[in-house]
Amino acid sequence: MELLQLSNIHLLTAAILVLAGIASSLVARRFGAPLLLVFLVLGMLFGREGPVGLVVDDYRLAYLLGSLALAVILFDGGLRTRIQDVRTAVAPAAVLATLGVVLTAALTALAGYWLLDLDTVHALLLGAIIASTDAAAVFFLLHAGGLHLRRRVAATLEVESGSNDPVAVLLTLLLVGWIAATDLPDPASLAWMVLAQAGFGLAFGALGGLTLAWALNRWALPSGLHPLLALAGAIAVFALSNLAGGSGFLSVYLAGLVLGNRPVRAYANLVAVQDAGTWLAQMVMFLVLGLLVVPSALLATLWPALALAAALMLVIRPAVVALCLIPFGFKQREIAFIGWVGLRGAVGIFLASIPLLVGLPGAETLFNVAFVVVMASLVVQGWTLRAAAYGLRVALPRSDPPIRRVELDLPGQLQSELVGYRVEPGSAVLAGATLPSWARSALRVRDGHILLPPEGGPLQAGDYAYFLAPPGNVVRLDWLFAEPAEARKAEREVFGAFALPGDVPLGELADFYSLPIPARYRQHNAAELFATRFDQQPRIGDRLVLGDAVLIARELHEERVSRVGLKFGGIGLHLFGASAGSRPDPSPLQRLAARWRRPRP
Repeated sequence: MELLQLSNIHLLTAAILVLAGIASSLVARRFGAPLLLVFLVLGMLFGREGPVGLVVDDYRLAYLLGSLALAVILFDGGLRTRIQDVRTAVAPAAVLATLGVVLTAALTALAGYWLLDLDTVHALLLGAIIASTDAAAVFFLLHAGGLHLRRRVAATLEVESGSNDPVAVLLTLLLVGWIAATDLPDPASLAWMVLAQAGFGLAFGALGGLTLAWALNRWALPSGLHPLLALAGAIAVFALSNLAGGSGFLSVYLAGLVLGNRPVRAYANLVAVQDAGTWLAQMVMFLVLGLLVVPSALLATLWPALALAAALMLVIRPAVVALCLIPFGFKQREIAFIGWVGLRGAVGIFLASIPLLVGLPGAETLFNVAFVVVMASLVVQGWTLRAAAYGLRVALPRSDPPIRRVELDLPGQLQSELVGYRVEPGSAVLAGATLPSWARSALRVRDGHILLPPEGGPLQAGDYAYFLAPPGNVVRLDWLFAEPAEARKAEREVFGAFALPGDVPLGELADFYSLPIPARYRQHNAAELFATRFDQQPRIGDRLVLGDAVLIARELHEERVSRVGLKFGGIGLHLFGASAGSRPDPSPLQRLAARWRRPRP
């Protein structure tokens, strides 16, 4: 009976931790706190020196849970990465993930040797432990809050964080083995370990991703089992690669990348379940790491560890990023942002637990220093990520509407899915915005009746409209069906004021209103500038600032901006000749726009 009672207590404790994590996420979003930091602090509050006083010192269990959680997170990161978006970032990210990690480890070891009075080998081990950026922190913070970065910047950060763990793990294991055995591996063994980590990691990842895609499309599984098959398969790829001597972290990320870029049955359901699994994995991993730490033990090395964190954030990471990315033609502000987003997270604490498992002398010091560095990174870099993105102008001026979209998989084919929306009063689709040609009307529900396209007629407020659309494009329909009161702030500023065709020449517009625009843009039109600024993927509501004027994408046709709204900051609508109760003569802008509307020879 005591065993049963103890099991129930353990289950209740785990459930309370998860519920506390969910509740704390609401508070964190209200105050803009990095959610991963909240989980870490919550674990400390439940830990041995917190109010709850749970004693957790099983580092083997922590290692197992950390491995499992990182596998899930990396698989999710690969699953959401589009290959066409990261092609230009593969080379720079690979340099950061290899040479960048080695340089970071070396420079961090130098700082640790001086600040913490460590011997050479332990300083090198500390550098290896905190050398890599954390995929959980990077993926979570980049995707949270609707932050949209320039494609090359976001792809570089994501590919780097998803692929730089193998080098850090290899360096850590080599140095742990060296300290434990007091012997350095011979060059042949070292070369084989490096090749095995990379070679088996790539091979198992590619083969695993292809196998999962084949199984999902070939096997007629009961509803709901496709996401579980993908998740279990990803964990199997991770474990098999590790058993073969490869990098499980690289394998599981690559498996997700391959799977996410192939036509897959039930993809919408897979992603929905993966969202919940990834969130739970991140929460559990940071909670467990918070439970492991002893807050009073951090005080002994707190100030040197904070100094090391400052050196890593302000000097080492920016210098290494600049050295690695300058040859690839990155702009200074892009290099500065990537250098700032060197987020440390669970991977550093996870690697710091390896010396504790082996029982190396001084392992507690390494663990405590790594924990302080991670805390400092999440507080400083995590809290300033959004401000840095906008301050350095690498964030796209785009916001996601709060939309309720229904996505349904259609068995037997992979090219289209059924996506449904409620037609909100005042939404753009009722205001005259046209649907993309790839969105084919399937049916609509009106007043409880199902209507097929020929009999449905025009859309009406309150309809539930369903369309056949390619799975990767459905997000572009969101702005057409969003509620104007909440979701179309950008459109609301100009709709009803004035609209111009997408081919309006920027040079003429700039001359007419003395707008300062770069000379290289003067020969282009608005649609071309939107395509350039938003990586060939503009959406309704996207904005471009031209001096005191703002251009807003109002309509799209075949993935191209066909109409734009024009807004002047601090200038009233009298500029457009709009005085109530009168019919004024056309303003200069109206006459100019009329000329642009006329067909051109």
